[in-house]
Amino acid sequence: MNVSERRLILFALALALPAADPLYESARAKLDRIEARKAKPGSVIVFPPAEINAWARVRVPEIVPEGIRDPRVELGVDAGTGYALVDFLKMRHAKGYETNWFVAKLIQGERPLKVSVRVTSGGGRCTVYLTRVEISNVAATGSVLDFLIKTFFLPLYPDAKINEPFDLDYDIDRIDVRPAAVRVTMKKK
Repeated sequence: MNVSERRLILFALALALPAADPLYESARAKLDRIEARKAKPGSVIVFPPAEINAWARVRVPEIVPEGIRDPRVELGVDAGTGYALVDFLKMRHAKGYETNWFVAKLIQGERPLKVSVRVTSGGGRCTVYLTRVEISNVAATGSVLDFLIKTFFLPLYPDAKINEPFDLDYDIDRIDVRPAAVRVTMKKK
C-alpha cells in the first residue's frame, strides 16, 4: 500500500469517527480532575446544564446500551428532573435478566420517563430524595415505584442510596444544584 492509499484510508476513517463533543469533553475533564483528587482544595467546579446533558448523551448509552434514549436533565433550586425515552424490557434484556411473560407484557415498549429529585448536601454528605417518577405522564407511586427501583435502578447502581444520606467521595464537601449549574465544592484542607 502506497502513501496516497494510506492517507485516503486515514481520511475515510477520520470522517467515519464521530466528532468529539466539546461540552462532553469539558464535563469529562472536570470529573477526571475530581476523581484524580487534583481539584484545588476549597475550589468550586461548575457543571452547566449543557455539559451535563452532553455527558448524559455519551455516557448513558455506555451504561445502558439498550432501552434508553434521548436523556436530558433540567435543573432547579436544590432539584433536578431527568427525562428519557425508555423500554424497560430492553433494559432488562441488555443486562441479561429474564422477565416473566406477564411482567414483560406490562413493561415492553418505549415510554417517556420523568424522574424528579431534591438534593441536600453539606459537610461531605449528600441526600438525594426521589420526589416524583412519571411513566407516560402517569405518576408511579407505592409498590409500582418500589418495583421499578428494585428491578431497573438498583441492578444498575447496587450501592445507590435513595432518600438516605451518603458520604461524598473524592474530597467533595458539597454539591449545590441551581438552575444555572451544578456546583461541586471541594473540601478545604
